Amino acid sequence: MTKGPAEVNGYARVLLAPNPGPMTLDGTNSYLLSGNDGGSVVVVDPGPLHDGHLAELADAGPVELILITHRHHDHTEGAAALAAATGAVVRAADPAFCIGGDPLRDGETLAAAGLTIEVLATPGHTADSVCFLLPSANTDANADDTAVGAARGRSVLTGDTILGRGTTVLAPPDGSLRDYLGTLRILAALGPARVLPAHGPQLDDLAEIATAYLAHREQRLDQIRAALVQLGVDAGAAEVSVVTDVVYHDVDSSVRRAAEFSVAAQLDYLRGA
Repeated sequence: MTKGPAEVNGYARVLLAPNPGPMTLDGTNSYLLSGNDGGSVVVVDPGPLHDGHLAELADAGPVELILITHRHHDHTEGAAALAAATGAVVRAADPAFCIGGDPLRDGETLAAAGLTIEVLATPGHTADSVCFLLPSANTDANADDTAVGAARGRSVLTGDTILGRGTTVLAPPDGSLRDYLGTLRILAALGPARVLPAHGPQLDDLAEIATAYLAHREQRLDQIRAALVQLGVDAGAAEVSVVTDVVYHDVDSSVRRAAEFSVAAQLDYLRGA
């Protein structure tokens, strides 16, 4: 049973979808964005096809625009029903998920619900993953006006590119570790903005968490390299399941498939893919 949207900052509220699981954590975070004091809203990631959840999104304010961070069904399944109920267009990087609107473009600035929202292409988790950058929501007259202060006032909706807890699954061929490492470097360079992830709690420092993600991925690559030496094979000849047994020997069975996806992505990277 939902408790209604919870305020995140001056521009964003979050409504948790009732779809918890090993891959979705507590469920999908659907965000409601608005800069016009109770007027229209932008919905980011409507989530699953759940009547109660979609009704709450529709009732939170006139829905002007629906945005999708990436194509996975726990983010997109309810989009068509919400669009039909509200008349809002749906925009995503993948044209297959657009309804009445054009595909999102990297660097595009959207003007909706009293906000300017910047689109940032962030491939890696999927080829079509994007993040959405919001302006500073800090209304404190004494707030730090330096570049760092301005960055701290910003928020970035990260989809599954950065999670509020745990690490992101990369499933080739749609997921690419090479792309993902590049994306993490781009996000780290944005500075200490607030992270609004699609799963898990909000985080305070984008640069810090992106840097930690980079270190984790490099550590995993070192573990894969060591496993290949132990097994006496190279990346080209290695079997995903066998390498997973070595590197993720203690992983819970509920996320074994996710571990195999990650190993496949790491082996692709080491093969030069």
